[in-house]
Amino acid sequence: MRIPAHSVCTAIRDDIVAGVYERGSRLTEELLARRYGVSRVPVREALRTLEAEGFVVTRRHAGACVAEPTEQEASDLLEMRMLLEPLGASRAAQRRTEAHLKVLRGLVRLGQERARRGNSEDLRSLGGWFHETLTQSSGSHALASTLTQLRHKIAWMYAVESPADPVESWAEHGAIVDAVARGDSERARAITALHTERATVVHRLRFPGGGDRQDRVRTSQHAVNMTGLRH
Repeated sequence: MRIPAHSVCTAIRDDIVAGVYERGSRLTEELLARRYGVSRVPVREALRTLEAEGFVVTRRHAGACVAEPTEQEASDLLEMRMLLEPLGASRAAQRRTEAHLKVLRGLVRLGQERARRGNSEDLRSLGGWFHETLTQSSGSHALASTLTQLRHKIAWMYAVESPADPVESWAEHGAIVDAVARGDSERARAITALHTERATVVHRLRFPGGGDRQDRVRTSQHAVNMTGLRH
């Protein structure tokens, strides 16, 4: 069985975002291949993809290492998201399908219910699904791909606190869906811009810990998803 490089790439990326591999730590093909139960070929391909995405850098005499983004680079990501999320909502108002709308409305109902109960963990997951679905509703693969990559990197670089008023936050989600359902692209863009700006306030930059970080890896149970793979 040959494991696709994209499955290996997803596994390594998820572990980088989760902090399993610390910033600046080395990523050797041999160790990664053993860790994920694959050959070195898909690992090599995955590292090239992750380097193009900005999660990995190649250093002289060290090889592939986890990147160490600057505060400015991290800030730029939030600014990019503030520009692209409203664009996605505007496009969704023009291109969404009834299936997209059904899912969005369902997520808003769940989110508003959980917000009233104060279940912050559920809200974080539901919020992620909501914005992912909204982006998919834009009908733009390029935009969806870019925003997905931005979200991965923001999750890696920032810790996110719960919003001060989750009920209000989910009311904004509901207003976005209402605008999308009516095909009002300008209102969808405006509400999403306000919502994204408010969400940015609760992001706190993660700083790498001190000490010798070379080759240090935390324990992980992450494995490559084998679902759907065939000989």
